Parts: sequence; C-alpha cells; structure tokens
Amino acid sequence: MFINGPLALLKSVPSYTLLIGTVLLLTPSPAEPADVSVPGSVAVSKLQAQDDEPPTLAEPQESSTNNPPEPQHKRIFGLIPNYRTSPDLTQYKPLTAKEKLTIAWHDCFDYGTFILGAAFGAEAQIAGASPSFGSGVPGYFRYAGASYADWANGDLMTEGIYPAVLHEDPRYFRRGEGGGWSRLGYAIGQIFWTHTDSGSTQFNFSEIAGNGTAVAISNIYYPDDRTVAHNASKLLVQLGVDMAGNVLKEFSPDLSRKFSKKHRSKKP
Repeated sequence: MFINGPLALLKSVPSYTLLIGTVLLLTPSPAEPADVSVPGSVAVSKLQAQDDEPPTLAEPQESSTNNPPEPQHKRIFGLIPNYRTSPDLTQYKPLTAKEKLTIAWHDCFDYGTFILGAAFGAEAQIAGASPSFGSGVPGYFRYAGASYADWANGDLMTEGIYPAVLHEDPRYFRRGEGGGWSRLGYAIGQIFWTHTDSGSTQFNFSEIAGNGTAVAISNIYYPDDRTVAHNASKLLVQLGVDMAGNVLKEFSPDLSRKFSKKHRSKKP
C-alpha cells in the first residue's frame, strides 16, 4: 500500500492531480445542482449485497433523493476493491466490530489487491527502492510480497482493527449529487473526518493512526531505510492514495454512466 522513497513520492503526486482533474472534466454537471450539506448525524444505507459479495452489513433504507440509490459494485473499473462504499446518506445504522473486520478481510484478499501489490512491487523494483531485495525474478517476488503486505496491513488497520476499537465507521459515504468541486472536497474530507457508531462525526483517527501503524509494521520487512523522514513520506503517499480512492468511489458511477451512454450512441 505504500510506495517507497522520496523519489517515488514525487512521481506519485502528479498522478493524483491528473486523476482528480480527469474525473472532474468527465463528470457530467447536474441539471439542477443541489446544495447538499453534510449533517452532524449522517445516515447510511446497506452495502449492496450480491451472491459473490460480502454479507449485507446494513438494512436497505429509503434514498435521501427522489431517485433510488445506485447499486454499488464490489470493484471500481473491475479492479479496485470497493466493499466499503455506502451509496447515499439515509438513516444511519452502525456496523458491528465483526462487520468492520469483514470489510477489511474482503479488501485484503480481493484479487484486485494482489494485482495492485504486483504493480506497485514492479514500480519499486524499477526505482531500486529496497536494494537488499536484490534483482531479477527473486527480487521482484520480494518487492511484490512486501507491496502486497503494505496494502493488506493498511486495509486491516484502517478498515477493521482501529474502527472496531475506536467505534468509528470505516465506510465511505457517497454524496452523489451537487457540483463537481463540492463533491471533490467532500470526498477528500472523509480522509480527515469520519462517522462514529453513535452517528456523530469526528477526526478520522482510524485513517491517520491506522496508516501510521501500517507504516511502522512495514519497517520489519523493509530493512534499507527506516528513518523518520522516509516513514513520513510513505504515510503521506498512503493518504494521497486513499484520497484518490475516495474520489474514484464518489465519481466512478458518473463516469460509468457517461461512458456507457457513449458506447450506446455509437451502436448502429
């Protein structure tokens, strides 16, 4: 889940900017932009359950808009795990500790997480982030294994263990309406604030402390650079990755609709 080294950090930052800019450009503007505020007590509907998806975590609720909530797919673009997105803001129902750990479990062992670990492991090997891992195929497997451990540890800490202990909700609550910039700020904001089991909101200790713990654990299997500066850079990159993930969760249904309309319009 972490990209190693200051050089990788500099390479990663522009990608977040390009991603966010692309999402805003491609997202269709609403015909009548709504001024939707985020109340102190926010409600959620269930995580959409299908036969091959995790167990239902909340009962279905009426949508807060005139339109029913969109179904939530378990992966974004067929790759990125999306088990913890709630489709709209409705009556709040907290998750049990077991349900939070279930979300983390499915994110940890989704095939998309293994693919991301393999991809980030390749990037780290090209950059020579951990020379002690060696080179060639054996070195790549060390890089890929460590990268997967980063993703899995981050998911376990931020979505399961810390939310269960601190009584915070690990789900992303999709807004789904309003202007693009407003929704962008809302998506990024959920990195720093979250909902509690009582329905109130507070600073997102699970996100910050959970990722910090995962960075600390990574020092066990990254022996080359264990400095404070290096760990801080990994934490900042992780927060940036999670911000980009929230943006995708917020806007991916809009992008899917846009591309599907283009596809249908091209058919004879």
